[in-house]
Amino acid sequence: MLELARPLPDEARPLAHVIVVGNQKGGAGKSTVAMHLSVALMRMGRRTGCLDLDIRQRTLMRYMENRGLTVARKGGAGLPQPQMLEMSASPSRQLDLAEHEDEAAFAIALRRLSDTCSFIVIDAPGGDTHLSRVAHAHADTLITPLNDSFLDFDLLGSIDPAAPEAVRPSIYSEMVWEARKKKALGVRRPIDWIVMRNRTSVSRIEAKNKQAVGGALNVLSNRIGFRLAPGLSERVIYRELFLQGLTLLDLDADTEKQDLRMSHLAARQEVRDLFISLKLPGLEGEALRF
Repeated sequence: MLELARPLPDEARPLAHVIVVGNQKGGAGKSTVAMHLSVALMRMGRRTGCLDLDIRQRTLMRYMENRGLTVARKGGAGLPQPQMLEMSASPSRQLDLAEHEDEAAFAIALRRLSDTCSFIVIDAPGGDTHLSRVAHAHADTLITPLNDSFLDFDLLGSIDPAAPEAVRPSIYSEMVWEARKKKALGVRRPIDWIVMRNRTSVSRIEAKNKQAVGGALNVLSNRIGFRLAPGLSERVIYRELFLQGLTLLDLDADTEKQDLRMSHLAARQEVRDLFISLKLPGLEGEALRF
């Protein structure tokens, strides 16, 4: 059996700060977060690279392709583009060989992007794949979007109905724990893990449930060591912008000749709040440019 990948040693490790947006459950908004974060970093003047590890779905890749079409159609004024490398799965039918080849391709992509970028944003697939585990073990910052419900919370922690205060790590938390151990063995630097609570509807019926989810997250956060950050609300604007490859941060006077509604401004503030909470290196105290 091939040994599972460990992060590259310090002397060979990519210089770029690696941000992994990961959650083994689909529909949590990973690609939306990855896209907005990439544009936010570029608006801050940081050269940014992207990898989409969801090789079958390719949501982030399609998002970037749509952005490229918009740039070509409008001349590209005010629309920064990250450096995007496309990943493809190994054609080998032998599992060990396929995993080895996927790891090698991932390592090459990191090195190539680090030659020109200071940040690399990785959109991990909504499932437990070998390549996703490799990416998690290379993360400097790990962002886990989580819809504000016990259905999604179950991925992070398990709760005994007879003792709701007893919260135990679940499958994804255990995978992150393994990634943290692999990284510690390789480069002796921790992974800063941020769980962001995305908000759906805010009805009175759901208020008690959301409060209970928040309490369980606080308990689990103290136990396994992640930070909580404000998430994004469910808004139609995100789905609309996908078709143009745009983000809320692109909707300004230079790029879109349209009036921003209050809901758009509120959504952009959510992105700003999330970005601030990440506390990314080299950006401390710097005024936001978006």
